[in-house]
Parts: sequence; structure tokens; C-alpha cells
Amino acid sequence: MTTHGDPATHAGAPAVAARTGPDDAGGDLPADAAGGLPAALTGLRAAIAAARFPLALPSAEPARRTAAGLTDQLDDYLLPRLARLDAPLLVVVGGSTGAGKSTLVNSLVQARVSAAGVLRPTTRSPVLVCNPADAAWFRQGELLPGLTRTTEPSENPGTLQLVTAPALPAGLAFLDAPDIDSVVDANRALAGQLLAAADLWLFVTTAARYADAVPWELLRSARARGTAVAMVLDRVPPEAADEIAAHLSEMLAAQDLGAAPLFVLPETWVDGQGLLPDKVTAPLAAWFARLAADAEARSAVVRQTLDGALAALHPTVGVLADAADEQVAAADALDERVRAAYRGAERTVDQGLKDGRLLRGEVLARWQEFVGTGEFFRSLEARIGRLRDRVVAAVTGRPAPAAELRNAIESQLVTLLRGVSAEAAENAYTGWKAHPAGAALLDPELAHASADLPERAERLVRDWQRGVLELVRAEGGDRRFVARTAAYAVNATGLAVMIAVFAATAFIPTGLEVATGAGTTVAAQAVLQAIFGDQAVRNLASRARVDLLDRIGALLTEEADRFLARTAEARPAAETGTELRRSAREVEKARHRAGLSGTPGAALPAADQGGRA
Repeated sequence: MTTHGDPATHAGAPAVAARTGPDDAGGDLPADAAGGLPAALTGLRAAIAAARFPLALPSAEPARRTAAGLTDQLDDYLLPRLARLDAPLLVVVGGSTGAGKSTLVNSLVQARVSAAGVLRPTTRSPVLVCNPADAAWFRQGELLPGLTRTTEPSENPGTLQLVTAPALPAGLAFLDAPDIDSVVDANRALAGQLLAAADLWLFVTTAARYADAVPWELLRSARARGTAVAMVLDRVPPEAADEIAAHLSEMLAAQDLGAAPLFVLPETWVDGQGLLPDKVTAPLAAWFARLAADAEARSAVVRQTLDGALAALHPTVGVLADAADEQVAAADALDERVRAAYRGAERTVDQGLKDGRLLRGEVLARWQEFVGTGEFFRSLEARIGRLRDRVVAAVTGRPAPAAELRNAIESQLVTLLRGVSAEAAENAYTGWKAHPAGAALLDPELAHASADLPERAERLVRDWQRGVLELVRAEGGDRRFVARTAAYAVNATGLAVMIAVFAATAFIPTGLEVATGAGTTVAAQAVLQAIFGDQAVRNLASRARVDLLDRIGALLTEEADRFLARTAEARPAAETGTELRRSAREVEKARHRAGLSGTPGAALPAADQGGRA
């Protein structure tokens, strides 16, 4: 003896039981149902296609799967069905491995149209069976447009084999789908895609596997989408038929699927063609024959499934929109961590220009050599006003080591810039590493400042120093001092301005500055005031300081851009979530205008209560 799915040994007399929901066809779809919905759905599809979830967040991969599933359902079912509301009713036959789906389909159409056997998975590519009169609709490819049509069996899951069977009534088509729990990933994915394209699910399970988790996950999905469902409980031992059927009925009722028709098929033989005995399949075949012959009943099934699928779009797209908003928020958070790190670097530089730290060490030593001795500082402080001319003569009339001082200033600033850049890079790297989306964007080189940062920092300081000299020339262009002393006065004055930039209080010596510079700031003030006057001194120092901070800010921005460029590349459009929600609302409005809302929950016709055969 063989079973109807694969060879096995069974015993017992054939028996059939059936249970159905109320006889409520639900009425025809309104004539204008397709009027506004296709345009709204097309807009929603475009919004979903534009949604991107590149950042590695927990919601990203589920969102990508949801977006792909919605796109498939729109392309495979909703848009084609709305374009042809009178198209044949598509019954997708789904179920677990070895449940006997192919044997059942073959038996219902009275021909071996779908392969059945021991090897699993048997059905690798889907097989669609229809009456010859309906073949043109399925051959055109409007339904499931992503599958290539073929008339020959194929192991390629990207194909759809079309078979005609005169015994199958017009207006009805069966699609034998791959196993929902197949060991082949592509088969499982395709099974889910096909089920989403069904007007009616015919779900086949067995007495041994009806409580498995995977089928119930899909059945709950069908319930959530409002899909019309009929159940076949296959290979039931006759002595256990009542008990198993009752238990399955309880399980269906607990999942709000109590209205789904349930057909119980006993263990039995298959004939030489691998088909079930007619008396076993007769109640189910008769039920489908009535459905095929009743246009109102078919319309009711389409109405229920179509409305359920449309109603499910709004909350599902809402979840997708939330995930899109999370992407934007994550990108903003990552950017803020970088900007905070580099704002900290700018604050450190600003503080370094205020607290006198740059006046220590080499800079102080070279400044003292340039201007004079410590004794000179002490005498200068006591007689600043009386000795103005002598200060000018001293500064402009003796060869001073200006180059050494300029190099010391450059070295001190470059050291500061390298330090703050390295610290900012480390802080930004650490901040991203602690964030799941940031960690996925990191490369090891981001943990450090750019390799060419020292050269860029040196160029920045030299350019700033030249800018200070130009500032001095512009400020003193109409003064006899510059004309009389030429380049040396400009260089000397420029160095004094640079030293003054490193003082916090515009040349009013504080305890720290006096301790640090032993009168350095007072000396710089004296030199500059002797040439330009008090207000001009303040303006020069202020302008030079602003220029330096602007240049440093630009350098640090370039360093931060190494991080920000990565989020800019991955960042989804900020309006993605808003556009998804707007498009979903448009679909919901169109659905209500079409009169699809409020569809009865059970549109399937009643089935005869088959007794024991």
C-alpha cells in the first residue's frame, strides 16, 4: 500500500469528514473598487522601494524582509488582482514536507500534473494547474510576474510550470507550492511568497504533524492578513479520526480560525496512477466544483482575501516606517558622537590658547632670545611709557633669531593639533564601537588621526603665520614705521602678535601668565603698543586668534568627515518614514472609498457534512 504523498504502509477503511463556516458570500466587489486603489498601491510600492535600512540595527533585517514581502505581495497579488477582479480564483496548496500536497492536487484534477514521491523536497518549482479556458490569464504573467513561465517540470525555484487539466472546472486554479518547512532555503522563501499571492489557502497537514509550529506560524499570518483558508487533515487513521479532527478544530478556534472549512482524509491506497480513490476526494472535489460554478461565491472569497491583505498593509507599513525612523535616528546619533568628539578637540585648542600652555618651553625660550634678557623684561615693565622709542629701536635695530621663534611657535601648535586630533579620533571611534550601527561602519584606521595630519597641521600653521604678517602689513600700511623699517619690522611685529594670541587676557598679565612667561605678555604688549597703539593691539590679536581657530576648525572638520562620510553614505532619506505612513494612509482611504472595509470574516461557501464512507 502507498500513501497519497509518498510510499508507505497504511491500513483502514477510507472515510471523509468535513466542517465549514457560515454560508456567507459577502457580495460582489464594488464596480469602482479598482479605481483609486491601484494608484495608491503603486505609490506605496514606490515608497517601500525607496526605503533603505543599511545601518546594522536589530530592526534592520526584519524590516528588509518585511519590505521584500510587501513588494512581492503588491506585485504578485494585489496589483494584478485589482487589475482583473474577474480572473480565476487561485488556490495555493501549501503544507509541510510529505503532507501529500502533490498527490492531493493530482487527485483533484484527475491527472499526474505535479511530481509526488519519496525524495524530499519533491516539489522544487511551483506547478499551477488550471482549466484550458483559463490558461491565457496565467500565461500572461500578470500574477507572480517574477516567475518565468514554463510548460516543463523544472528544479529552478524561479520558474512556474503551467499545466492544463480539463477535469478542473473553469474559474479555479490550483498552485502546488514547495514545502513550507523545506530544508532548502529558496523553497521555504518561495512557499511564503506563493501563499501571499493566494486568493485561498488550501492548507494540507497530517495526523502526525498537524500541531507542528511552522504551519501554525503561517496560519496566524493568514489570519492576520484576512486570507481565506481551508484545511485538509490528511492520512488520518479511521479509529482516531473523530479525536484528531476535534483537537485540530479546537486549535483552529483558539487561533480565530474556527470558520475555516476542515476536510479529514483517511489513510488509504493510491491507484496505479498515484491518485487517491474518488470516494476519498469526492467531498473536497464537490466543494471546489460548487465554488468554481458560483461567481458570487468566488467574488466573496476574493473580497475577503483582498480586503484582508489591504487592511494588513497599514500596520505592517507602520512597523516599516518606525524602522526607517530608527535608521535616521541612529545616523543622527552616530554623527553627534563624532561631532561631540571633535567639538571637544576645538575646546581643548581654544583653552590651550587661553591658559598660557603654549607660552612654555621652547616658545618662551625663543621669545626671550628674540626680545632680550630677563633683566630687560624687568626694566621694561617699570618704564614702559618712557622707553617706547628705545623699545622700537631695540626690536627693529638688532638681528634677532626670528626664524627660531617662528619654528618654535609652529612646532608647539602642530604638537597641540596632533594631540587633540588623535584624542578626538579615539573618542569618536570608541563612541561608534559602543553602538551596533557604528561598530559595523568602523575601519581600524579610524581609531587614529589621518596619516597625513602632521603635514596638514604644519601647512596650516605656516599659512596662519603668513596670514598674520599680511594682517600686520595691512594694519600698518599707512604708518611711517613700516616704510622706515620694512620687512624686519613686519616680521618682528607679526611674531609679537603670534605670542600675544597665546595670552588669555589681551595682554593684562595674570598670575599664571607672569609665572609662565616672566613678563612675556607685557613685553609683547609693549612692542605692539609702541608701534600701533593700544586698540590696534587688541584688534590685531583678536583677528589673528579668530583666524587661527577658523583654520583649526576646518582641519578638525576634515578629520571628522572621515566618520561622517560613512553615515552620509548609509543614511536613509529623513522623510522615508513620513512617506511610508502617508502612502499607507492613502491606500487605507482608497480601500474605504472602494467599500472593501467591513468584509465578513468567513466568505467561503459551506461544505457538505460528509459522513463515514
